Amino acid sequence: MRRNEFQSLGSAIKDYLKEEKFDSKLAELEAVGLWESIIGIQIARATSSIFIKEGVLTIHLKSSIVRNELFMLRSEIMQAINQRMGKRVVKAVILK
Repeated sequence: MRRNEFQSLGSAIKDYLKEEKFDSKLAELEAVGLWESIIGIQIARATSSIFIKEGVLTIHLKSSIVRNELFMLRSEIMQAINQRMGKRVVKAVILK
């Protein structure tokens, strides 16, 4: 970047993160943060851990009943997260 070209700090940080390939990991973390608002408080309470790695959303649940319910809703969960994110972050859902 030349001295006479100005760039905001926010866009410089975004460019750096994209260049270093951190932007996909940040999107995964942001998608995990949306879990409770997408699925609801009651089901979120039955979740012991949730993470996304390489596009695979893994959800550990405390209740087998909730797991069976979410099993039938896997594609809807994936669509809701991807729609909220505005891009395809989740490619598959695993329930444990």
